[in-house]
Amino acid sequence: MQHSPPDPPFSLGADLRALRKSRDLTLTEMANTLGRSVGWLSQVERGISDPSITDLRHIAACLGVSVSMLFRHAAAPAHEAGYVVRQGARRPIGSDVAGLVEELLSPDLTDDFEVVHSTFQPHSRITAPVSRPTQEVGYLVSGKLEVEIEGTAHLLNPGDSFRIRGEAFRWSNPFDTPAVAIWVIAPPVY
Repeated sequence: MQHSPPDPPFSLGADLRALRKSRDLTLTEMANTLGRSVGWLSQVERGISDPSITDLRHIAACLGVSVSMLFRHAAAPAHEAGYVVRQGARRPIGSDVAGLVEELLSPDLTDDFEVVHSTFQPHSRITAPVSRPTQEVGYLVSGKLEVEIEGTAHLLNPGDSFRIRGEAFRWSNPFDTPAVAIWVIAPPVY
């Protein structure tokens, strides 16, 4: 299967467009929420205009992502841009849940899916079930993790995997060591 060349090393606009679309927001709806014009938002998404720090805070809040996720990180060499993400160049993403550290393994959010590296700190958990319009597959690399899907609890060990198709889920790591998982999520939500 042939793929078109990747976008420039970092494309804030392309990522914003992918996030907006994954939330079923139109340009008009998002522009109205931000108190900005559709033209301005379209220019930001196409890389023609640069949003201010304040704009980025409002955009992040509108999309439900952290502001740090929108900032540029270490640039990849030209021959790796859009193809390779080095360990020290991962973008932090995810929620503000204490005890969960998530990093984007995908070069950007312009594909039909995203790959996320998640570290669940010892004795961390989310209490309220999460449900999102996605298909997700997780693979536990290390540690142990309890995942509850539609009210059924599953204890995962290294090498185990799981799938979530829009069902309500929650996780907990009641153990004394971190748990590390790789998640593939479609469409991108971060």
